[in-house]
Amino acid sequence: QVQLVESGGGLVQTGDSLRLSCAASGRTFRTYAIGWFRQAPGKERQFVAAISWGGGTTYYADSVKGRFTISRDNAKNTGWLQMNSLRPEDTAAYYCAASRSIVGATTQGAYDYWGQGTQVTVSS
Repeated sequence: QVQLVESGGGLVQTGDSLRLSCAASGRTFRTYAIGWFRQAPGKERQFVAAISWGGGTTYYADSVKGRFTISRDNAKNTGWLQMNSLRPEDTAAYYCAASRSIVGATTQGAYDYWGQGTQVTVSS
């Protein structure tokens, strides 16, 4: 069992940066791939980024490539999503999730555990 808690969201202006954290409980965290998804009001949840258990493989949605960076520290049971050059269209609730495999990590169905989410609002 893995429990995930996101933090770091907030209200920022266009062009600002935020760093989201995903704190995990459980000794098996290091064996899970980590993903970040986001959901804007009235829209479906969409994939943002994912990282393999060892950090050697990462995936990004085209909309965030070059602006967002996913990382993790297994010794700290924590993952991060560094978000730079934020835009109003990045406004959403952001969720971290854990999957037993990086295969299919761009799809929600691949994930076994989810956090409660943290809100990111980018004003224009």
